[in-house]
Amino acid sequence: MSINFSRRQFLASGLGFPALAAAAVDNPFASKAPQFPATAKNVIFLFMHGGPSHLETFDPKPILNTLHGQHVPPSFGSVQLQFSKFEQSTVLGVKRQFKKYGQSGIEVSDVFPHVAQRADDLAIIRSMYHDGFTHTAALNWLNNGWPRLGRPSIGSWLVYGLGSESENLPAFVAMLDGGIKSGPSVYSSGFLPAMYQGTQFREGPQPILNLTPPRGMKEADQREMLDNLRWFNARHAAAHPDESALEARLNSYELAFRMQTAAPELADLSKETEATRKLYGLDQAGTQSFGGKCLMARRLVERGVRFVQLWSGGTSGEGDWDGHKECDKNIVDMASRVDKPIAGLLADLKSRGLLDSTLVVWAGEFGRTPVCDGGMNGGGGPDGRDHNPYGFSIWMAGGGVKGGKVIGSTDEIGLRAVDDPTHVHDLHASMLHLMGIDHKKLTYPFEGRDFRLTDVAGKIDLVAKLKK
Repeated sequence: MSINFSRRQFLASGLGFPALAAAAVDNPFASKAPQFPATAKNVIFLFMHGGPSHLETFDPKPILNTLHGQHVPPSFGSVQLQFSKFEQSTVLGVKRQFKKYGQSGIEVSDVFPHVAQRADDLAIIRSMYHDGFTHTAALNWLNNGWPRLGRPSIGSWLVYGLGSESENLPAFVAMLDGGIKSGPSVYSSGFLPAMYQGTQFREGPQPILNLTPPRGMKEADQREMLDNLRWFNARHAAAHPDESALEARLNSYELAFRMQTAAPELADLSKETEATRKLYGLDQAGTQSFGGKCLMARRLVERGVRFVQLWSGGTSGEGDWDGHKECDKNIVDMASRVDKPIAGLLADLKSRGLLDSTLVVWAGEFGRTPVCDGGMNGGGGPDGRDHNPYGFSIWMAGGGVKGGKVIGSTDEIGLRAVDDPTHVHDLHASMLHLMGIDHKKLTYPFEGRDFRLTDVAGKIDLVAKLKK
């Protein structure tokens, strides 16, 4: 599914400036057919920035309370951690209570009482892993499929491969909650053409900055101005055929022109019923912000936006899920902001018949250790947990995923994935497969080789378990 068409090749065809100018207004995000029948056509990626503890949320380990204050038995081996030394740290017990929910009897922590009510919609994967134990590496693993900077994000790959069903809204939207520890690379287009990067939406009636035209400018005048600007940009593009940023700018002007009508209507949540607003927690201060993001996500996929990413927690906001200190308090505080909105999103999507075609993914960049952080090397404290990429939990719902199941497991103390270990490459390969894309065929030529989201790895064994 590689798209190798470049401006250099286009100009070499002899079509010239008029054709180039016309091509600039073509929609590069036009919907493309999947390679094979898909069960999902949109993705909502709920990202818990900072690394939520799987031990306090979706992976019960009662033995931790038995071993509390002791060193981990040697039989569990050792791992490299960010701040603490594993052998010198002691086990930290869990204060949360787990109960079984739904017909499936899935165990979920008491920090997610509303999400737990949707247990039969969830496929919880308790055996995720990768090898990035710093935030930057881990964030890039989960979002870009590679620990270092420079690779395209999964949203960019999906839009590159499938386009969008919306002509008047961005194909890939990111809604942040403050700064991101790895920076904007997690929603960037990397070496893909710049037009495929995520568009940041902000809270409030104007989700996109500088979209409103100057006072007094008529639509016809603005259209004439854009046509003239396009002509000059096309001339410049002919002399610089490899500048994808210019092509992105050409298309962004056209999209912005169309969005001037679509975006205000999208952002007007007042048209939603009072019951819907309460479902998402918009009537409560603690859940209003993330609830607004979740409701906006539903409205975006309704309008054909391909990939929507919602961030909970940020470096410049009210904290994140990074529980180096007071891990239990951190989980309680952060979960209280997202629990009701996420449950509301799942319920709303299902009631509208959208969950069948919308893949919802909940994840953070890693989990937390069964041992306390210990405050070593500038880390946290005896009631906190260090980073753990060796075994952690995510969940998926909708988009062809059959809920009410648990896939894989970590060892007895929640340190490593042991049963059905699922690497991030396998997760990404499976997400693409549910969208109708063979991860081995979605490629882009860069610096002498064909790159893909899953690099040279990735298995789709997970798909059968998700659908079964």
